[in-house]
Amino acid sequence: MSIKQPFTDLQIKKSAGGFYEGHSVEIAILSKAIMVALVIWALVWPANANGVLGSLNWRLLEDFNGFYIVIVGLFSFFLLVIAILPRTGSRVMGVPGEAPEFSTFSWFSMMFGAGLGVGLMVFATAEPLGLWGSNPLVLAGDVVANSEDAVQSGYRYTFLHYGFHAWAIYVVTGLSLAYYAYTRGMPLTIRTALTPLFGRLMNGFLGHVVDVLGVVATILGVSVTIGFGVSQFIDGLYAITGMQWMMDTSGDAPAPGTVGLITGLVVIMGLSIISAVSGVGRGVKYLSNLNLVLSIILLLTFVVFGSFLFAMTTYASAFADYILHYVSLSFGAFGPQSPAEFAAALPPEAAPFADALRTGATNAWGSFDAFKSGLEGDAAALPENVLAAAYAAGEPGRQFGWQAGWTTFYWAWWIAFSPFVGLFLARISKGRSVREFIIGCVIAPALVCFAWMTILGGTAIDLELTGGADGAIIGASNTAKLFVTLGQMLSGGFLSAITVMCVVLILTFLVTSADSGILVMNTIMSGGAQQTGIKHRIVWGVILTLVIGTLLIAGKTNGGADPMEALKSAMIIGALPFTMVMGLMCIALGKALYRDGLRERAVVPAE
Repeated sequence: MSIKQPFTDLQIKKSAGGFYEGHSVEIAILSKAIMVALVIWALVWPANANGVLGSLNWRLLEDFNGFYIVIVGLFSFFLLVIAILPRTGSRVMGVPGEAPEFSTFSWFSMMFGAGLGVGLMVFATAEPLGLWGSNPLVLAGDVVANSEDAVQSGYRYTFLHYGFHAWAIYVVTGLSLAYYAYTRGMPLTIRTALTPLFGRLMNGFLGHVVDVLGVVATILGVSVTIGFGVSQFIDGLYAITGMQWMMDTSGDAPAPGTVGLITGLVVIMGLSIISAVSGVGRGVKYLSNLNLVLSIILLLTFVVFGSFLFAMTTYASAFADYILHYVSLSFGAFGPQSPAEFAAALPPEAAPFADALRTGATNAWGSFDAFKSGLEGDAAALPENVLAAAYAAGEPGRQFGWQAGWTTFYWAWWIAFSPFVGLFLARISKGRSVREFIIGCVIAPALVCFAWMTILGGTAIDLELTGGADGAIIGASNTAKLFVTLGQMLSGGFLSAITVMCVVLILTFLVTSADSGILVMNTIMSGGAQQTGIKHRIVWGVILTLVIGTLLIAGKTNGGADPMEALKSAMIIGALPFTMVMGLMCIALGKALYRDGLRERAVVPAE
């Protein structure tokens, strides 16, 4: 039986001359208009931008928290199925017998550096420590925060946020793009991934919209990553030099100030633009290899001087715990708790004080003691057992607030980052099989992330458990926790040398992420071209710098404690439309793999 050939005649109209020669004017202008409008809004009305973005972000979390949780679980199971099936897993993304373009070492180092380098530097200590003190089991009262009993549950969610689920997000996008580009000779751009569903419609306005959503998500995802990285970069410079002008010392612990953040951002993005101009074969490749070497040195430092036995014991138990709870972690979504639902769950004695009790009882970042101490008047005079019951009544609200603030934030961040990393992974993976791509880009980097989280984070937790740190690491800001942990673990000249190396590593990770993002954005603008004009790389580097800088400033308006707040809100908002695109990508890829299998069995070669 004859099987209809797949649609491959994807045509993206490009300018024949002028500034946009070789680029899609529609994609470029629409993308730039959205970003310039965001920059002007954040620059001229920073308080309004921060407030509106925050309000819209929370509204979206209330309505779409469950959607984010469930669809990421589906991504991971979808990839598992196509990797296991012999016919789909063995497909080579390219001409049969074609050798991979990059060596396995360079392939992995570029994937690792672009995919998560900055995140690991910031959160390898901050994530386990934060979840050790606050996770769903702590909120339910099953374990005590910051205790030995809370270690396993803390790492269960650490592994969730940096494990197979997380990397599956990147691979859904990357595999879709690579499959069509290298087996069907189609452009390496976002709209290509939806051609099995929409065919020729992707040649017109609908295709432009899909590509623009990819560009916007990329800019916002990269912006959050660079924002965290620049903050840690300034923390590292402060640890080395002690220069007060970079820091805001008005809080409980020194944190990077606006002047320091903007200065660091300009330095980082200047270097990134220079690196992006050199192209992926040179700048990104060499920086990625340097990143991997320095990362290994840092890891070995913690192996030798840190709590390695504690880390390895934690790795084994946490990995088993993560796998045992894989299904519930994949699909266990919480919804917001309404005031009426909270009031209905209260004991009769507490019902008259529902409004006064609700805020503290549903606060995911507080505790029972903090709940009691925050009460006033007659509500504070309620018996202990009644207050305990009132606090228990707010658990669904706490669980939702925690999941929206932790897991859903991460899923939105990974999704917003996925057009960038997915397209970049596709760009460097020609000649590899579908199974090799999934194993290499989901399982291998996740296992490395687990090692980082247990070796670096485990050392920090062990220092706190044994009393050596005496709360110093817990009390530090997220971006400073790595340097405080090093200060508790090392001393003298060796501490100074490792701190300097960490700052260099953060710098190279930031430059790698930013220049890779610039290259990817230009690839989308040019309809999948792998070589793009230098002037466009510079323009998008400047736009990226302005987006990050203005949103960092907006986040600090009206006494805002977290300069990242506006950036994070914008990222979660921008990620939602692309999440829906990714769901369609899975359906499209499933259809393409199935139909290509039918064509092979019918001895009709796929184009």
